[in-house]
Amino acid sequence: MFLQDAVIIENRESGDKKYYLLRVKVEKGLQESKPGQFFMLQCKDGSRVLRRPISLHYADRESGVLEFYYEVVGKGTKEFTLLNKGETINVQGPLGHGFDTEVEGKNVLVIGGGMGIAPLKYLIEELKGKNNLTFIAGGRDSGALNIVNNINLKGFEVLETTDDGTRGRKGNTVELMKEILNEKNIDIIYTCGPHGMMKAVAKVAAANGIRCQVSLEERMACGTGACMGCSIETINGMRKVCKDGPVFESLEVSSCNE
Repeated sequence: MFLQDAVIIENRESGDKKYYLLRVKVEKGLQESKPGQFFMLQCKDGSRVLRRPISLHYADRESGVLEFYYEVVGKGTKEFTLLNKGETINVQGPLGHGFDTEVEGKNVLVIGGGMGIAPLKYLIEELKGKNNLTFIAGGRDSGALNIVNNINLKGFEVLETTDDGTRGRKGNTVELMKEILNEKNIDIIYTCGPHGMMKAVAKVAAANGIRCQVSLEERMACGTGACMGCSIETINGMRKVCKDGPVFESLEVSSCNE
């Protein structure tokens, strides 16, 4: 884990004023980063003491650039939208436990819902080329899927679904998942998104005997496991999402198996 000032390369809207792509240049921590990990970003307004946890969208090891895709949900993330190219932002990370990317020659299914798609760009880049990959992206509407435009979709199957049918097929990710499982023998599933979606994905995976990794989201204050605020119940006792996760095996998480 590193604490450093990162230089802003780009900070732009992604389709509308609700979603933004932030790209920063860092000197340390990039080589250690893994898909599924996150960084704690510091607000410049001193009245907001707590950093904001933002999942790692992508890490370009050659250029030393980290990407974060964030949604404006409060005053802290609203402040991030005012950052300009050339300014700095203090970042802490990489933090947490990421996805298992040490898989090759497998039939892989990646499922993302809404903002849960954010950490999947980095995951897809690590998995594609050495696996047969299928990607399902779902959201409320077309705006929620603007994030997909940041992902290189060449070389694997991509399916999109929205609740209102404004992009891709009208429906949800779990429906598409079931169709894929009827057509292909899937070895491992990775998912990130609303808890209800991940719970449904985990149940279908378990019923079919398929390994499934879920990336959880909880309120985080410290990001390092010190405050206990993001603790969840697992079959191995209470675990901290920020330190033991955010990525867990789905069979380990009690709420995914209720």
